[in-house]
Amino acid sequence: MTRLATYSADGQQFYGAVTDTGMIALSPDFPQWPTLYDAIRAGGLQDLVTAAKEKPVTHSEFTYEMVLPNAPRILCVGVNFPDRNAEYKDGSTQPKYMSLFPRFASGFTGHDRPLIRPPENHTLDYEGEVAIVIGKTGRRIKAEDAYDHICALTLCNEGTIRDWVRHAKFNVTQGKNWDCSGSIGPWLVPFEKAEQLDEARIQTRVNEELRQDDYLKRMTFPIREEIAYISTFMTLQPGDIIVTGTPTGAGARFDPPRYLKPGDVVEIEVDGIGILRNGVEDEK
Repeated sequence: MTRLATYSADGQQFYGAVTDTGMIALSPDFPQWPTLYDAIRAGGLQDLVTAAKEKPVTHSEFTYEMVLPNAPRILCVGVNFPDRNAEYKDGSTQPKYMSLFPRFASGFTGHDRPLIRPPENHTLDYEGEVAIVIGKTGRRIKAEDAYDHICALTLCNEGTIRDWVRHAKFNVTQGKNWDCSGSIGPWLVPFEKAEQLDEARIQTRVNEELRQDDYLKRMTFPIREEIAYISTFMTLQPGDIIVTGTPTGAGARFDPPRYLKPGDVVEIEVDGIGILRNGVEDEK
């Protein structure tokens, strides 16, 4: 399985291929694509995969970064698994249309780096999700053609400051964009076949306790429909990220709520993609 990541080493940022013994830096060989996002914009993902086969490991010590740290457009789908609407306990019926909200790259950190709990509020919560990366421009994409527009998959901990999503009516943006409150990574896995999504099982563990466990095929709004719906009102472009929805079992839905605290470790796992792991620290 080819894995492509953004990472830091020796005081510099690189992108490259992940191996069991370290990173293979690819960015020095592709100066026309300064970032992994630029490579995706240019349709160069397969060129990177091919190049990685011919190169040795260049860095054995490194730090993961958010996989596309300069991605300008990140859209998240909310309330997208059976029973998720019921978790809100507001008596509402399942909505006809999907809920969408934006997140920004500054709200995410990388694999094995801490999620940051701010001093203003301690209701930091986890949401394990699969994120797709668009690789082909499209507008008004038909659902049956939607997978043709995906180039890669990754994982997301869509960390949320719960109290702040309640600050206004019809608005969750301020609770969803605290600096380094979530994570995306560890890497990108090229999307090659429908089974990578259609058969995927997602699990979230907090301190090794299983909190979320479901299959993407049970989504209320499947990923094909997400792409079709979103591309109706905006042209999807290479490098766009869609965070596809979280199962039941987030910390806010327990009684009493089980929010994240310093020292906790959250792991999100999907076979065929990997494990995204983050600790939790208070903002210094």
